[in-house]
Amino acid sequence: MFAAKKIVVGIFIVLGILATVSLFNLKFSFDFSQFFPEGDEDLVFYQEFIEDFGTDDNFLLVAVEHDSTVFEKEFLETFDTFSRNAKNLPYVTENVSLTTMFYPLKTGMGYIRIPVVRLGDSTKYKADWEKIQEDDLFINSLIDSEATSLVLALETEDHLNYDQSVELLNEVRKRLDANGFEKFHFLGRTFFYEALIEMQRAELAFTTISVTVLVFLVLFMVYRRIWVIVIAIFSILLALLLFMGLLSILGRELTVLAAFYPILLLIVGTSDVIHIMDDYLGKLQKGMEKTSAMQRTLREVGVSTLLTSVTTAIGFASLLTSKSSSVSSFGIDSAIGVLMAFVTIIFFTCSVLLLTNEKYLLPKRKPTGNWPRSMNWVNDFTKKYPRPILYLSLIFIGICIFGITRMNTNYQIQNSFPKNSVIADDFKFFQENYAGFRPLEVAVIAKGEHKVTDFVIAKEIEKVVQHMNAIQPIQNVQSANAFYKGLHKANNLNKSQFYVLPEQEKTFYAYQKEIKKMARKQYGQFISPNETKTRIKAKVLDIGLDSVTVVYQDLERFISTKTDSSKVAFKLTGTGILLDKNSFYVKDSLIQGLLMGLFLVALIMALLFRNMKLLLISLLPNMLPLLFAGALLGFLDIPLEATISVVFAIVFGIAVDDTIHFLGRYKVGINNGKTMEEAIAITFDETGRALVITTMTLFLGFMVLLFSEHMPSVTIGLLVSVTLVTALVLDLLLIPVLLRKLLK
Repeated sequence: MFAAKKIVVGIFIVLGILATVSLFNLKFSFDFSQFFPEGDEDLVFYQEFIEDFGTDDNFLLVAVEHDSTVFEKEFLETFDTFSRNAKNLPYVTENVSLTTMFYPLKTGMGYIRIPVVRLGDSTKYKADWEKIQEDDLFINSLIDSEATSLVLALETEDHLNYDQSVELLNEVRKRLDANGFEKFHFLGRTFFYEALIEMQRAELAFTTISVTVLVFLVLFMVYRRIWVIVIAIFSILLALLLFMGLLSILGRELTVLAAFYPILLLIVGTSDVIHIMDDYLGKLQKGMEKTSAMQRTLREVGVSTLLTSVTTAIGFASLLTSKSSSVSSFGIDSAIGVLMAFVTIIFFTCSVLLLTNEKYLLPKRKPTGNWPRSMNWVNDFTKKYPRPILYLSLIFIGICIFGITRMNTNYQIQNSFPKNSVIADDFKFFQENYAGFRPLEVAVIAKGEHKVTDFVIAKEIEKVVQHMNAIQPIQNVQSANAFYKGLHKANNLNKSQFYVLPEQEKTFYAYQKEIKKMARKQYGQFISPNETKTRIKAKVLDIGLDSVTVVYQDLERFISTKTDSSKVAFKLTGTGILLDKNSFYVKDSLIQGLLMGLFLVALIMALLFRNMKLLLISLLPNMLPLLFAGALLGFLDIPLEATISVVFAIVFGIAVDDTIHFLGRYKVGINNGKTMEEAIAITFDETGRALVITTMTLFLGFMVLLFSEHMPSVTIGLLVSVTLVTALVLDLLLIPVLLRKLLK
């Protein structure tokens, strides 16, 4: 490398140009399926279930508000026109609203249709509203309980991509504007897709720019030499550019976690640069020749930097145990990025440093002794107060364990949305005025010779439907039985008390023939072609994972004890169930991943130090930050979910770096014939400054996330920042004490 440094720099510049060109092909994606538990039997069942019935998130709800009441002739007629014209919207397969709905009524001439709202006669509006309230069929689904808003429910094609979602939403907005509707709200997968992709792009740009500025300021305060700062910043940005270019070439789609990439690459890259550059410049100041100084630096610090990069990569790779494809992909991509940053720093940065005249690198004035004095003071403190440090560490462990016992998984979907955003406001509107978003499907499977269209099966289904209606968080319950109950009501003067299943089997089958004549398509959305499966559809309010779990357990308990399992089987499924189930895997996969990562790091430490006591000393300070991160979740009442789980990988992967640098320098001192105290003093003097600078850079870098619109990112920024500072304090105070106690 030393002989071909110009060629190395040229190669990296060419690679940087190619990576820049490839950035235009970067893809962003958002899909709830990214958070489904891969390999889970419930996911397999759901994938088979949607082959018959389609997905349960292929909808877009458009709520339009009107001052005082929606029952005004002009508003209703305009909304009706808007609703009926929605059938020709792109990617829309069905459109339903209150103004397009009818009550069937049996007369001597056959069935006739009575509009739910008689648009042409405003004198009937009061009676229509009273009938709607009496039936309670459309409240909180197509109209709110105060009659101040109406909903147009659109069913779309399955799996719309980002461009298709934006096309649909833009057309809907255009028509809303053309009809003079100013107060409207959206809910559905397409709306989430548009809003969250826009957030991802904005977050990626924001974090890249803000962290770059931050790193510049930190480097300026430390080195005060423009060439040093330019080399460092250019190297780090080049590493990020090469990484993002690689993701683009590989066709990797950036998920909601992509906003962390700039922070991780810039911060981890800065850490590597500072350790290499600090040691190299220190040797130049002592009068060493450039090539010799770089050789010594790579030998003494480069090995530790390699190990820290490997252990950081292992920390991220521990996320591979997650059953969420989004989280596991983030883990492997981050691990690759960390190693790419190391390669860039070692080859490109070191080559540029060797090519740069040292007069542009070294400070004009002799550096002050503030850093050595500060580090010596810390070293003296650990000598004077070893017992208090150990006792406080034990107390700290106890507090952390107590905090961990307070952790919960009562996660809410709305916590993922950007704060003070349209999507958060719209989600809240539907949560408070309608049935919310979280879909719930109950698969119904006939057993033996039975079919789901049998009368006996319909009665079993009705038991479950009535129980679901009695559970407050479950709303908008729909099943094939609604068709039979609707006809029974139509055959009894449209009286609400007759909205029940007919008592006679003969009547039931007579209705079935009528349904297949009048509403075959709608009926087919609930019944599979071979009539062995049906579905119960519902929505569940976003009351938190733990609370929703209680609701599901109650429903499953009722099904197991109150339905005839010899005739029919019921199984809860749907995207809501899968998202919730993935959250329960978080703890298990997190523990498995961290244990695996801990084992690999321990193996690396054992090979490096070849001393069991040093291995123990290296692991203890790195377990405490993990405990602290878990305790913070408990004390701050932050629910643990898939996105938040990356905190532990980041903390584990980065916190261990300081330990490796500290003990690596200590071991170099011992190998050079120094006594323990001399080696510790040299470590504080030569490595302590770099540890403090890199940790403060990490701290400030992750604190940038506090300004994020994405609430989980804010949480991650806070937890990682505070925890990494804790890790530094433990390294500087606890490791010297443990060295003196265990290596006497």
